[in-house]
Amino acid sequence: MSSIAHIKSADTRTFNLQSLPDHLYGTAELAAKFAATFQNLQWGRVLGLWHDLGKYSNEFQEYIKVNSGYEEDDQLRPKTDHTSAAAILAKEIFPQQWPPISYCIAGHHAGLHNWIPEPGISGDLCDRLKKYDFLEKIRGKIPPDFFNEVNFEPPCGRSMTPEQINLWIRMLFSCLVDADYLDTERFMNPELFELRGQYDPLLELKSRFDEHMEKMLANTPQTPVNTIRKRILTDCIKSGQLDPGFFSITVPTGGGKTLSSMAWALVHALKYNKSRIVFAIPYTSIITQTAQIYRSIFGENNVIEHHSNLDDSINSQERKLAAENWDAPIVVTTNVQLFESLYSNRTSRCRKLHNLVNSIIILDEAQMLPPEFLQPILSILKGLVENFGVSLMFSTATQPALTGRIGGKGQYAFEGITNDSVREVVSDIGQLVEDLKRVDIKLPEKVNETVSLQSIADELKQNEQVLCIVNTRNQCRELYDLMPEGTFHLSRLMCTSHILDTIEEIKIRLKEKRIVRVISTQLIEAGVDIDFPVVYRAIAGLDSIAQCAGRCNREGKLNQENRKGFMRVFVPSKGTPIGLMRKGVDTFKELIAIKEATSLLEHKTYIDYFRLFYSKIENFDKPGIKSSLWNDASGMKFQFATASRDFRLIDDKNSQPILIGYKDGIELIQLFKRKGPVPWLMRKLQRYAVSVNEHDFAEMRKAGLVIELHGCWIQDYQKLYNQHSGLQLNGRWLEEINII
Repeated sequence: MSSIAHIKSADTRTFNLQSLPDHLYGTAELAAKFAATFQNLQWGRVLGLWHDLGKYSNEFQEYIKVNSGYEEDDQLRPKTDHTSAAAILAKEIFPQQWPPISYCIAGHHAGLHNWIPEPGISGDLCDRLKKYDFLEKIRGKIPPDFFNEVNFEPPCGRSMTPEQINLWIRMLFSCLVDADYLDTERFMNPELFELRGQYDPLLELKSRFDEHMEKMLANTPQTPVNTIRKRILTDCIKSGQLDPGFFSITVPTGGGKTLSSMAWALVHALKYNKSRIVFAIPYTSIITQTAQIYRSIFGENNVIEHHSNLDDSINSQERKLAAENWDAPIVVTTNVQLFESLYSNRTSRCRKLHNLVNSIIILDEAQMLPPEFLQPILSILKGLVENFGVSLMFSTATQPALTGRIGGKGQYAFEGITNDSVREVVSDIGQLVEDLKRVDIKLPEKVNETVSLQSIADELKQNEQVLCIVNTRNQCRELYDLMPEGTFHLSRLMCTSHILDTIEEIKIRLKEKRIVRVISTQLIEAGVDIDFPVVYRAIAGLDSIAQCAGRCNREGKLNQENRKGFMRVFVPSKGTPIGLMRKGVDTFKELIAIKEATSLLEHKTYIDYFRLFYSKIENFDKPGIKSSLWNDASGMKFQFATASRDFRLIDDKNSQPILIGYKDGIELIQLFKRKGPVPWLMRKLQRYAVSVNEHDFAEMRKAGLVIELHGCWIQDYQKLYNQHSGLQLNGRWLEEINII
């Protein structure tokens, strides 16, 4: 065999060889299949056929033979660049089409490069294209049929705006990277390759869903709330027949969006031959709840749950494989995972992107899309819908204003989704809101008149079942300390495992009608299925106020007694943090000056609120995606690596995670000390981490309260973590960080 792509050794004397042409043709076949889903089969085929042409060099052949042990030599060979040669050759052979090909081939291991250098980021395409010596090493060794004439299709088979070209290149890159991985796996690990794609068809999944819903509805009491939920479900099933595009489901909290939106998605997927359904959710706590619901209906291996806190021990091998490239029929993930992948340049994150083509994406709690990233987020969503066959649904009780001009007349205002292109799947929202009214909201008589936390604590003590949500971790701890023993505390000073255990205990006490008082940050107000008769909320944006109201009389049980839940909005004397939270409070104050409390939860009020709120935002493109990826698009000059570095929905640069010895975390930390950072263990330990800011971390380190091991910091003092209220430093509260 003259040229080798991969060598697999069974032992020191037995080797299996994959020829380079076999790998190139195998990768080309898969990449062409993937790219054909968006009408670019020829692009995919060329990328697959050319991506490893650099392996024809003598240096690479020596490297793979000697370093694998196939040929004996005392001196191992250094790695050699096998990606630049084909990138340069593409410029020579395809003078009109070379930039996308060169970006993808040059980056298929290291990630998509910047066009030009930038401080702090290694490598750029311009530099790669100067390495002509790599091309000369393979010239004359490439089979002639690799140079057959190619009739390249237009991007996505149509004319594409410059703003969307970067997404198209990333989709081509995804096709190549996944095809390369899969063909390599087919040779190196055929037993794993055979495990892929073992899913039930969507038609079968819809049958299971229909059976589940039929049983559930038959066993559900005919309360007014359940009657409304059934009406919403019927509307969603009917709307599933509408043409693909943008959709919204605007249902008050507790209206059954999780199951109704799935009903819509299944009908729509079968009607228009969609490949999969992706749910993107803001918080991991909501994901765990949602994924478990869907797994119970559709079966374990048909649903993958992909987020940073995923526990490998609950994953089958098949689900782990699916998480690599999202080829399962149902995917439940985070906003962070979805959007950071869509703007990533890394092979591991981009690999799955082509499986979003011709899919359905449901953005749960859409009001939580971060305003400072709104322009690049809406740009990528428009690109997916207009060019890649995606149907997208915004799901929330508090629908943000994402159509038309966003930001008013401000310097950074931009055009959102085209007016009237987002279709609502639920009929007569106004009547629905009226029918689902379950809460009376008491607003402060004077919006600038504050109340002390002691005063709020005195009121809370008068209620046996009450939830109070405040805006900061410090306010949460201070108010908690003023409450009677047995009060529950919820904040990100607690690790995820501790939070989930506490929520479960709260639910049990509510169900058993026992005394349960809870002081929490806003982590509980979106997506957590919990039902209190009385709720207090520190003043915040209208979206937070409405979500908080959704935790009050959620099931409408008090309505059956001819009364409603009670919610009080108060202005704490400690004030509101600056930034987006302060802008939300200021907007809410302006709104309630002209709105009655009885109209706060109406759909039109949300639109008015978000229009006003967005007019206060200074910049809708905080990471500067436009300058990195759009401004020079006509010249194919993209800063892919820069955009990937800067697009971070959670700014955790100035925080430090600490592993906590809470319950099972104690044993896991001991395992970590013995075994080191093995992947499955690191996944488990993420549920036992709390992030602190640099100042508090420095104090902990100086006092010897934490120790470093394998690059991680671990609790080394028992009293550093309180089993009721979480992390605390020498009895005092930790300072705020930008993670709730």
